Amino acid sequence: MILAAGRGERMRPLTDTCPKPLLAVRGKPLIEWHLLALARAGVRRVVVNTAWLEEQIPAALGDGSRWGLSIAYSMEGRDHGGALETAGGIAKALPLLEDSFWLVSADIHAPDFAFDRRDAQRFAAGGALAHLWLVPNPAFHARGDFGIGADGYGLADGAGPDGQRWTYANLALVRAGLCAAVPVGQKKALGPMLYDGMRQHRITVERFAGEWHNIGTPAQLAALQQPRDSPRLDR
Repeated sequence: MILAAGRGERMRPLTDTCPKPLLAVRGKPLIEWHLLALARAGVRRVVVNTAWLEEQIPAALGDGSRWGLSIAYSMEGRDHGGALETAGGIAKALPLLEDSFWLVSADIHAPDFAFDRRDAQRFAAGGALAHLWLVPNPAFHARGDFGIGADGYGLADGAGPDGQRWTYANLALVRAGLCAAVPVGQKKALGPMLYDGMRQHRITVERFAGEWHNIGTPAQLAALQQPRDSPRLDR
C-alpha cells in the first residue's frame, strides 16, 4: 500500500494544483519511484489511497500496467470527504489488502530501498504486528521516534543499547490486524498505534542505511533535482 492521500501543506504552493505524490524528483513523480521498486521486487498488486486532488492520481497512474502492476485505488475524498490519516486510510483499504503487506508513504524518496520478498516472507510467517525501517534523525526531527532493542524489537519509551532514538522511515511491513479495529471512515493516526504495539513487544525494527529523504518543502524538493551518479534504477 502506498499512502498518497495527504494535502502536503508545507509543500504549498506546489500542492495547490498537484497532489504531492505526483511532484517530480529526478525526472519521475515521487510515487513512480516506489512503483518501479515494487515491480522490480516482484510485487504485482498495489493499493494507493487518495484524497487531495485525488482524481489526478488515477489519471496519471492508470491501472499500473505500464509497470507490470495492478493498481487499486482507495478513494477517501470521494467516500469520506477527505483524508482519513494513516491508520484510518489503512483501515479503509483493508478489503483490498492481504493479511500482511508493504506500506510506504508516497512523499519519501528512498531510491536504494529494496522491497525484498524474503523480508516479506519472514514477516508473514512471524507474529509481529509490523516491521519498521528506521533512519538517522534528520535535522527537522532531531529527537527521533523509536529506540532499537537488543532483540530487534522497537522501543517506544527510550533508546536502545546504542544510546539512540531513530526516525521511522515510512517504510514498513504491516499486518492487517494492526488497524483492523479502526472503524472505516474514522480519522486516526498510525503513530500512537505503533508506540502501543512496541509497548506490547509486537513490532520489530531495523536500520536502513541507504539514501532517504522525507520531502516536505519546495526547497527540499529542489535540492533533490540533481541526477544521481549511480545507474538508473529502472533499467
